[in-house]
Order: sequence, then C-alpha cells, then structure tokens
Amino acid sequence: MDVGLMMIFSSYGWDNITDRQVWDEDLKLAMQAPGLGFDALWSAEHHFFDYSFCPDNIQLMTYLTAKCPDIDVGTAAVILPWHDPLRVAEQAIMLDMLSNGRFRFGMGRGLARREFTAFRGTMNESRERFDEAAAMIIEGLRTGFVEGNGKHYKQPRIELRPRPERSFDGRIYAVASSEDSVHSCANLGAHMVMFSDRPWEMRMPSIELNRKLQLENHGRPAPTMMITDFCICAPTMEKAEELALKHMGKFVESNFHHYELLGEHFKTVKGYDAYAQKAEIARKGGLEGAVAGFMKAAMWGTPDRVLRELEARRQLVGDFELNASFRFGGIDYDDAETSLHLFGKEVLPVLKSWGPTTVAKAAE
Repeated sequence: MDVGLMMIFSSYGWDNITDRQVWDEDLKLAMQAPGLGFDALWSAEHHFFDYSFCPDNIQLMTYLTAKCPDIDVGTAAVILPWHDPLRVAEQAIMLDMLSNGRFRFGMGRGLARREFTAFRGTMNESRERFDEAAAMIIEGLRTGFVEGNGKHYKQPRIELRPRPERSFDGRIYAVASSEDSVHSCANLGAHMVMFSDRPWEMRMPSIELNRKLQLENHGRPAPTMMITDFCICAPTMEKAEELALKHMGKFVESNFHHYELLGEHFKTVKGYDAYAQKAEIARKGGLEGAVAGFMKAAMWGTPDRVLRELEARRQLVGDFELNASFRFGGIDYDDAETSLHLFGKEVLPVLKSWGPTTVAKAAE
C-alpha cells in the first residue's frame, strides 16, 4: 500500500496558538515521515481561516522537495477555480522538474462559500471552471502547450517553459466527494480522492460509479483511489478513544463551522446537490451524530485495531492509497508525534506487506 502523510495547518481547537507554531508543528511531523517509511507528503489548499491555512501548496511542496529528497510530494488539492490554469500548469511543471519527477498533482473545485467570497468568485461557476481548467492543465502537462476557448478561460495557445520532461500518467489526482465530481474525475482518468468522514458503506455507490466510468471512458481499470484519513494511534484503546472523541469531535465541529454545513445555501448552489443532502443529514443528526459517523470511518485505536479497520475497509472498497493526517482538532503536538511514530513502527510495515486484494474489482 502507498501511504502518505497529510498536512492541514489548522489552529481550530488549539488555545493561544500562533500561526507560526501551527506551521512549525505540521512541518516538524512532515520532516519525520521519510525516515518512518511514508511514500509521500501531501497538503490541502485553504485560505484565510483557522480551519486550515495553506494558501499555496505548490509553493510548500517546492520547499519540501528540497528538504526531503527521498519522498514524493503532492497537492490534495490545488483548488482550480481560485487559480489561472496557465499559471498552475507552469508551477506544476517547474515543481516536477525540481523534484525529478516526485510530484503528484491533485486538483479540487472547493466547497467553502466564504473562501469563494474572498476570491470574488461564485460557487455556481465552480464545476464549469474546474472542468475547463483541469482539461487545459492536463493537456499542458502532456504536450507542453496550453490553450482554451471555453466559457471562462480564453487562452491563446502558448508553449510552456520549462517544457515538461516526464509523463504525468498515474500522477494525476482529483477530489470527488459528490457524484458530478466523480464524473469529472473519471473523465480526467485521475486517481479519485475521498476523505474519511462518513461510513464507507455510504461511499460505495460513488466508488463503483468511478470504476464503471473509468473503464467506459478509458478502456482500463480505474487508478487506485486515495483516501485522506485522520489517524490517532495509541498504545491502549482507552487512550485512543479518549483522544479520538476529543479531537475528531473538534475536527468535525470545525467542518460544521467552516463549510456552514447547517446552512441552506447548498440547495441553491449549482452542482452541490450532494452537499445539500449532507447538510440535511447534519441538521437531523447534529454534531453528535456527525462525530459518530466520522469515528466509524476514520482510523483510531491501538495498532492492531487500526490494522483490522483498514483491512475491513480494503475488503469493502478494494485497494486504495492512504493519506493520513495526525495533527487535527486541537491535539497536543506530543500526542500527534507519538501517534505518528507508533503508526510508523507497527502499522506501516504491515500495510507495506499487503498484496493486491481480489475484492471490489473494477466494474466490468
């Protein structure tokens, strides 16, 4: 199994913490990942608020590719509606050149209304902007030329310099938490990225749809999906449950706040029907119900329990790449570091030994 470490850069849930301390702690954990056997470092893109603040994950990964020469780097994800696609293509090629082919390029369309508002954009355009921009960027990474004549991006044909040196085949990722995003991901032939925030049985229709569409569109099985997870690994179940209830609970609370999950706006925003349904479930179940669902999906427990849960998930969804965050929801740095090292010592070697599963094959 391919296993990465996810950086969120959040201050939600911590008392009297500076932005510098947030960044120092996330980076300190990341610097330890190569020595523990992780395959990649990943980061989200978020802006302006304590939920998460990494405004330029390509810039971050350019730094990390120099600091950590023995591990891949990835974006999970660059939010395309907030960027010029020509500039993203240039930045991706430059990072890939500097990293000698270690860059995994992940894209998303964004979800938080207040981030769109700050960028003077509208969520109603996000689907169209993502689809236009993603196609332009991938074509640029493939051919070295970017052009576009869509509704949102009128880009004269231009050659990219430096030119792309390597194929990005197998290194393109797209976040897909709603059905229309699954269609978009499958059209791109990308690794589908999902977050571990609800029971996996609920995700199977989307996972199976992605496999079906990838096979229809490209004549081959879907690339292995990547699951971005939230992990608390502790020596005892008592300690693990204590930390999980507190910090996964606080992280779910931050989701409610940042994405306005109790709001009505998703009903009126084009392309966000799935989130309107999620908001309705959140209103009915409340924070307590959402935390319970999150804890059914996420990784927490002793190393043995974490392995059992991951094996059960693999038997349900099939093979997947894992991208684990250890610092979220106000967790003390020492607890996050202990969790990371215990996972690296006792869980990661077992995950690396797993062969391909025969369960949940691509749709035929």
